[in-house]
Amino acid sequence: MKTFNIIQPTGSCCSTVQAKNIEEHITLNDRNKHLPIVIIGAGPIGLATAAHLVEQKQAFILLEAGNEVAYNIRTWGHVTLFSPWRYNINKAAKALLEETNWQEPNLDTLPTGNELIDFYLKPLAELAQIKPSIQLNAKAVGISKQFNDKMKSQNRDNQAFQVYVEQGNDLHIIEARAVIDATGTWGNPNPANAAGVWLKTEKALANHIEYGIPDIKMNVEKYANKKVAVIGGGHSAINTLLSLAELQKENPSTQLVWIIRKKSVEEAYGGEEKDALEARGTLGIRIHELVDTGKVEVITPFYVSQVKRGESIDIIGTVNGEQKVLTGFDELIVNAGSRPDFTMISELRLSIDTVTESVQALAPLIDPNEHSCGTVRAHGEEILRQPEKDFYIVGAKSYGRAPTFLMATGYEQVRSITAYLAGDKDASKRVELKLPETGVCGINLANQSNSCC
Repeated sequence: MKTFNIIQPTGSCCSTVQAKNIEEHITLNDRNKHLPIVIIGAGPIGLATAAHLVEQKQAFILLEAGNEVAYNIRTWGHVTLFSPWRYNINKAAKALLEETNWQEPNLDTLPTGNELIDFYLKPLAELAQIKPSIQLNAKAVGISKQFNDKMKSQNRDNQAFQVYVEQGNDLHIIEARAVIDATGTWGNPNPANAAGVWLKTEKALANHIEYGIPDIKMNVEKYANKKVAVIGGGHSAINTLLSLAELQKENPSTQLVWIIRKKSVEEAYGGEEKDALEARGTLGIRIHELVDTGKVEVITPFYVSQVKRGESIDIIGTVNGEQKVLTGFDELIVNAGSRPDFTMISELRLSIDTVTESVQALAPLIDPNEHSCGTVRAHGEEILRQPEKDFYIVGAKSYGRAPTFLMATGYEQVRSITAYLAGDKDASKRVELKLPETGVCGINLANQSNSCC
């Protein structure tokens, strides 16, 4: 470590303190630039970050809490993405993969989550330039600045990050010059409660509630000939119902109840035949048919206030201002979206939008009332910059509760950020992603599942 002797006039206590601060500033800066950049989360965005850092010749450590890369995606591996392969492969990652015997998928097809992992993310993670820097079963539980909690300001920008990592029964502390949080939101679902409040009565039903889009074919006994409620009015709920309807054909005693908050169920059908995207329109047509033929019972507008165990599962809520109790349910599937978890980064100084819980400067660009996943314009380091210098939230987590995230936009985020951290500010300011005006979303109805990201 370099040291600097700064001579100050004697007799001045203020000068002595100032000299000490300048010396600390210089020595810490010199040491920090040799520390790695820590990426948290080895999903598509985290691995793309690693690929760009390889491109920029920057040292990094990639932490993944699961036992394989993209562990969260594996939990919904049966689901088909909304966008085709051409928008799901990062260009820096592709350049590295093309140096091997990797076979590029058909760029116009829609991959499932499992295919995304097996045909792209795992080969990427196995590259010699990336694999040694990945730590699996490594859960980041906290991030702070060295020696300081959130309250302390003196020389804060020049202090290293400390990332607290649990691996089995061991705790490790990794020092980093920058941290990129790419942990997403998938493991932190919204509750059934319409007000977004988690209640112990709902938590007590954990064995009878699934959040997200379960693989119905792998859980036939769980749902066959049962009374099942699906809570949520978006595409995830519709696809869950379509999969349950297939189960219902072989198990006709299966009862399906769709609980939504929209004023009428017609709002959930979308454009149907008039939809600009034919496949999306077909999705609305199919659920419309199921409702009209009585295979799916709809209760709307219903605002869930509580779910609890009685003789069966009871769903308590309000319809048109009157309280109502729905009874007799065996299983619930909640498709109410997800939210970011800020516990790990609570000791860092953050700028988070109070409504969307997204990065604050990003909120106007992603408002789901005005944007779909195909209409959010590309953005980079400057928009994602946090008050905590060299800390960034990227990917789905940067969008907070907004469901408009597109993987290709996340790739542009980390391209810009890694360029900035490597000192190429001009590259960080460029926008290198161009999406077609019609968006990039599609639906593979053959697999009856979809996801915006």
